[in-house]
Amino acid sequence: MARRSDHTRAELEKLIVDEAHRQMEDVGFQAFSAREVAKRIGYSIGTLYNVFGSLNRLLLAVNARTIGLWVAEIEAALERAENDRIGALVESYFAFAGRHRNIWSAVYDHRSPAGEELPDWYRAALESLTGVMVREVAAALPESRQMEAPALAGSLLALVHGHCVFALDGTFRLLGVEAPLELAVTRVREILGDGQSRGES
Repeated sequence: MARRSDHTRAELEKLIVDEAHRQMEDVGFQAFSAREVAKRIGYSIGTLYNVFGSLNRLLLAVNARTIGLWVAEIEAALERAENDRIGALVESYFAFAGRHRNIWSAVYDHRSPAGEELPDWYRAALESLTGVMVREVAAALPESRQMEAPALAGSLLALVHGHCVFALDGTFRLLGVEAPLELAVTRVREILGDGQSRGES
């Protein structure tokens, strides 16, 4: 392990986020330990706080990394889509959550302390995610409904997220509901009125 003098601040920040993200992927939000991150990279816990200022900022950095990976996967799925971009958007949400459940959940599980503003770089990460959704919802709406896109995208995100959580935690299975992904896609199409509720492409 390199000594402190061997790392610039930028290198140290990347080293910490790399290990913290890896740990979040492995153990999840509830078991995440900044002290364990420090131990694994050979630095003191104080170094992590010196670099990020607080545990909250470190967790935001981890979640920003996750959001960046998530947006990249969504965009890749949309590039592969033909005419059914809404279906691809919903499917990519389920796919990322299924493959990366711990880091995906951490984005929603973490809350900044009351009164603490989100840093601009984290707001930008969130906007990169919501921006994709607003863009695709707007493209699916008729011209007369374009102004609805931002609010509707947020509402549809809640719908898809709820279906995804129920699918992952077994609630849909308990309720006897099959094919939750297909159900979510159908609900979104119905709300958008994009003519795809019959599976047209």
